Amino acid sequence: MSFLKEFKEFATRGNVMDLAIGIIIGSAFGKIVSSLVADIIMPPIGLIVGGIKFTDLKIGLKDAVLDSSGKIITQAVTLNIGNFIQAAFDFFIISGAVFLIVKLMNTLNRRKKEASVSKGPSEEVQLLTEIRDLLKKQP
Repeated sequence: MSFLKEFKEFATRGNVMDLAIGIIIGSAFGKIVSSLVADIIMPPIGLIVGGIKFTDLKIGLKDAVLDSSGKIITQAVTLNIGNFIQAAFDFFIISGAVFLIVKLMNTLNRRKKEASVSKGPSEEVQLLTEIRDLLKKQP
């Protein structure tokens, strides 16, 4: 089997396509959550804690080096604490949303399983059982 044919079979399998769709939707969801955190959640929190814009929170390790005209020769070295805080908020919101989705799916699966177990045998199985019992009674 040629490499291209084998790859085509692999790529068109259902699981691979489902994974690709999941990744695309996940990346779009990540962008939405990042915007939610950066544009909706963090500004009020910054206002509450004293008008801080979290993306501007930095700890300077080394100042920028300037020449006599004020032009930057070497960039400053900073720890961008605000970006980290924002990424942490992104993570907690995304993980919370995924947890709620998984919890909902588990609940629905559990209800489906309980419904199928509590019903007992299907009508077809019951009918076949009755036919079998009648055939056993005949001489």
